[in-house]
Amino acid sequence: MQRLPQSIANFPGIVSSHSSKPRDEFNRRPLHGPSPPDTVHRRAQLQDQSECALFRKNYAMLAAVFGAGFAFEVGFNNGVNKWWDNHNRGRQWKDIRNKYVEGGDEDEG
Repeated sequence: MQRLPQSIANFPGIVSSHSSKPRDEFNRRPLHGPSPPDTVHRRAQLQDQSECALFRKNYAMLAAVFGAGFAFEVGFNNGVNKWWDNHNRGRQWKDIRNKYVEGGDEDEG
């Protein structure tokens, strides 16, 4: 086996003839500590329980997305209209119409 320079031989995962540690010891180091099987099992259970019926079928997911989009659009539009009317009170045609039209509430036909 070829000997590696000392600077390269110290990197994890590189094994040379004079390395004191076996190759398996480098490859099996945990990154964030041990993960007990119970934790993994609990995560899988919580994920299964959290999946709603809306996300199991494609058509249900599509209907939920379109329904939520429509509801958001209607709610956002109503909110902006109320804010706009409140912000521009007294300057809109519906507020000053009575000053300029003699009939008041009559519409021109």
